[in-house]
Amino acid sequence: MTVKIDTDRFSGKLRAASVDLDRRRLLITSFRGSDQESDLSEPANCGGVGRIRNFRRATTTGWPSNPLPIDPAARALSLRAPDVIRAQAFQNAACNWRCWYCFVDFTLLSADPKRAEWLDADTLVARYLDQPDPPSVIDLTGGQPDLVPEWVPWMIAAVDNAGCSDRVYLWSDDNLSNDYFWRYLTAAQRDLIARSPNYGRVCCFKGFNADSFAFNTGASVELFERQFSLFARLLATGMDLSAYATFTTPTTDGVRDEMKRFVDRLQTISGRLPLRTVPLEIDVYSPVHRRLNPARAASLRHQWDAIDAWNDEIAARFSVVERSLNIAEVRL
Repeated sequence: MTVKIDTDRFSGKLRAASVDLDRRRLLITSFRGSDQESDLSEPANCGGVGRIRNFRRATTTGWPSNPLPIDPAARALSLRAPDVIRAQAFQNAACNWRCWYCFVDFTLLSADPKRAEWLDADTLVARYLDQPDPPSVIDLTGGQPDLVPEWVPWMIAAVDNAGCSDRVYLWSDDNLSNDYFWRYLTAAQRDLIARSPNYGRVCCFKGFNADSFAFNTGASVELFERQFSLFARLLATGMDLSAYATFTTPTTDGVRDEMKRFVDRLQTISGRLPLRTVPLEIDVYSPVHRRLNPARAASLRHQWDAIDAWNDEIAARFSVVERSLNIAEVRL
C-alpha cells in the first residue's frame, strides 16, 4: 500500500527549510542540470533561477481553451489580449504534494539548497529587469508558493520599489493545501495582496473527487474537501481569483455523476465559479516518464471521459453568451 503524505507535517518541515524571514529570502529553484531544463523552450535566465514560460490560449481539439493568465493580465495592463503571452517564471524550491504528472523534478521540490539559491524579492526583480525586453508577466510558481506566502507581498513591494508596477502583472499558483495565507501573513500583507490591481492567483483543484485527488497528489482523501474551504476563504478576501482543475483519474466508473457533484460543489462557493475554472490537459514531460505506470498511463486516457463530462455540465448550466465571456470579466 502506498504511504500517503502527511500534508500538514510535511508542509511545516518544508516551510522551515525554504524561508529565511530575518533576511526576507526564500529558496528559488535553479534549473541548471535538472531534468526540467531539457523541457525549457529557452535557456534558463536570471542567473539560472528563471525561465521564460509561454502561456498559450490554444489547446488540444476537444479541450477547453486556456485564457489564464492571458486575459487577467491583459485586463490589468490595458493590453489587447493575445493568443500567447510570455512570462518570467520563478519557482520556489518546495512542494508538500507529489503530483505524479508534475513537470518539475521531485528533487527540485524538497527545499534542497544544492538545487536552489537563497534570494530576496528585490534581487529577483532586479534580475528580471536586467534582460532585454522583460516579459510583462512575472509568474510565481513552484513547488507550492504558499508554503512561503510572504513571497507574494514581498514581490508586490519589490516591483513597486523598482518603479515598474504599472507595467508588470504578478501571477501565482496555489495548490489549496494549507492555511498559511492566514497563519503567517499580517493583516496588512493580506490586504496588500487583495487590493493589488496587478496581481492574480490561480488555485488548482487536483481531481474532481476524493479518489482522483488522492491518486494525483499522494495526499489523504480527506484533504479533497479542504480545497473548497480554502478557495472560499481566499475568495472572501476580494483578491482576483481563478481556478485550474486536473481530471486524471484511476477509473471512469460513475464519472458523469462524480463530475456533476464536482461542479455542484464549485457552485456552492459561487454560481459562476465553473466559468472561472480551466481544466488542464495532462501531458507527459521529461521528469514524468520515469513515474509512469499502467494506472497513470490509463488515467491519461480517462481524463478524456472526464473532460467530456465537464463540457456537458458547463453547456447544461450556462448559456452560450455566458460561456463566451472573457474569463477576467466573470464576477464571482
